[in-house]
Amino acid sequence: MPLNDLEEFARIAFDWLWATDTEDRFSYLSVGAERLLGREPEEMIGFPRAAFAGEEDADTLAAYREALAARRPFREVTYVYRHPDGAPRWFEISGRPHISPEGEFLGYRGFGSDVSEQHRTRLALVAAHARLSEQNRLFDAALENMSQGLCLFDAEQRLLVWNRRYREIFDLPEDALRVGMSQRDVIASLVALKRYKPGATVDSVSESTRTSLTADGPKAVLRELADGRVVAVMHRPMEGGGWVSTFEDITERRRTEAQIVHMARHDGLTDLPNRTCLREIGTELIEMLPASGEACLAVLCLDLDRFKPINDSFGHAVGDSLLRAVADRLRAHVRGRDLVARLGGDEFAVLYRVEDAAGAAALAQRLIGVISAPYRLDGLTVEIGMSVGIALAAAGAGEIERLLKEADMALYEAKADGRGTFRLFEPQMDETARERLGLERELREALAQDRFELHYQPLVDLSANRITGMEALVRWRHPERGLVSPAVFIPLAEETGLIVPLGEWVLGQACRDAADWPADISVAVNVSPLQLRHRGFAQSVLTALAVSGLKATRLELEITESVLLEDTETNLETLHSLRRLGVRISMDDFGTGYSSISYLRRFPFDKIKIDRSFVRDCAAQSEAGAIIRAIVSLGASLGITTLVEGVETEPQLAAVRAEGAREVQGFLFSPPRPAHEIAAMLEADARDGKAPRRTLAA
Repeated sequence: MPLNDLEEFARIAFDWLWATDTEDRFSYLSVGAERLLGREPEEMIGFPRAAFAGEEDADTLAAYREALAARRPFREVTYVYRHPDGAPRWFEISGRPHISPEGEFLGYRGFGSDVSEQHRTRLALVAAHARLSEQNRLFDAALENMSQGLCLFDAEQRLLVWNRRYREIFDLPEDALRVGMSQRDVIASLVALKRYKPGATVDSVSESTRTSLTADGPKAVLRELADGRVVAVMHRPMEGGGWVSTFEDITERRRTEAQIVHMARHDGLTDLPNRTCLREIGTELIEMLPASGEACLAVLCLDLDRFKPINDSFGHAVGDSLLRAVADRLRAHVRGRDLVARLGGDEFAVLYRVEDAAGAAALAQRLIGVISAPYRLDGLTVEIGMSVGIALAAAGAGEIERLLKEADMALYEAKADGRGTFRLFEPQMDETARERLGLERELREALAQDRFELHYQPLVDLSANRITGMEALVRWRHPERGLVSPAVFIPLAEETGLIVPLGEWVLGQACRDAADWPADISVAVNVSPLQLRHRGFAQSVLTALAVSGLKATRLELEITESVLLEDTETNLETLHSLRRLGVRISMDDFGTGYSSISYLRRFPFDKIKIDRSFVRDCAAQSEAGAIIRAIVSLGASLGITTLVEGVETEPQLAAVRAEGAREVQGFLFSPPRPAHEIAAMLEADARDGKAPRRTLAA
């Protein structure tokens, strides 16, 4: 076809006409090429076509080059054109070899079209498809990796989508579900496979789904499965109809939540109900009491006796084992409908329905016997006791908090009676408790307002018949009651912890008073177990000596056996450190404990004070005298000074002299006296060279 005819055809069917020579250089470009290519045809004549084109499609370009090499026609080859304005253009060309009449190859002729818009559209579609494919991939990945199961239903209640987790939760085979099956068919399959807890039906499950979808806002529906698991199901409606259901296995969460609730209401060591649970159950038990009065609720507060020495001596592991063993025994001896609780430390409580006070007393006595039996723990045999306080309530006759308070007051009385027993609450106990609280308040005020004073009782050396020291005894001068006996306020100070600041004041005041006495007179100060356990005790002793200027050798600290029994190693180390400084250490009330002699071997006491109970009848009973003689002999053999307390009569003095005692203390010589009277006594002792003699009648 002549070029003129081709140009006319190009204008109709294509955008331009082109021709190349045998070197693939442009030999002709039609007029329409200038508008599309941005260059005049003359500018491009003689240039290789490749100079104006970039590779777009490798496969198409390879086919094009193959056609050129074989001199075959080619069609619809797309390439990127380097337009002068910098914007990429896409052209599509088709061509065929140009052969002369003589059969000579003269190059190629063909047509070109601007397909930029089509190409951009195609690229946009490709990109959109790629994005859609990626979104589908991400959706599939998210769907298959969800921790929850998922099902999607359309407006016709037909299943459209589900994930792997849904099949896992209900243990479904891969072919159990299919697109288009109804929700009722899905439920029917689960019921047929016995996935739900017995009793679930297709109708009941379908109805719960319908109710959930029509409720205000999404709300979880709990499904109990046959294997004991619990699944939380959420149904969320979609716009346009249909809904999405999610399924979450909450079995472990429910167990954890139940465990947290249990831990909040139970003791971590013994797994017994704690005080919070006790209040709740106690309130319920009181409400359940018959109005006829045929039964009442006994509230027992239990406190273990001698638990602390065992815990301190053998360690907290043994102590914890002992508490668990006590809890087991209490459980075994309390009926299932009643309650055993741990209140904390070594305190327990029992709620028990009984007919009357006699039944409560019998229960308390039985539990004391059960708990007091020996325990075998980690190769050790240990024994403890128990004290019990009891409060009773009939129907509508009390609140659990008040009953616990009353039982606790009764327990306090039981412990005061010597432990190992029980007491029933009596109304006067409440008054006693209020008086005790008032006394505690006044005791704190007295400490703050300096209402304490020291009295001193002489310690007499019989061999020299002279005073060698003074024992400091604290007195409380009450503005209304006068001098309050130490027997009243010292136990209260011990119980409330006030003994620590009170003891520091006694120690400091005694050292200041003794600093004014003759240099050969010592001062003895009683030390509470609570004081000695206090971290700052040793420092308080050093401070008292430094402030007063008293030599350490003139200070004597009197301790009881319980000091060593309660925390042996720590207390012994404190005593050793003080003794190395020159402070003398005495054991008070010797002979009243079961292990006093063993402690004499563990600590080098400077003095032992024989308890006054042995002196009281020593003149009339040979056994008491023999004990005094044995202790005096023991002290002499160990190089320990022995002092006999409570000498009040001449026969007693003669008896202790006969048993070999060399130091004594008691009313026969002098009662405790205020500090201002001590100076005169010491002057008289120094002047006369003998100790003052004073009878009880005087």
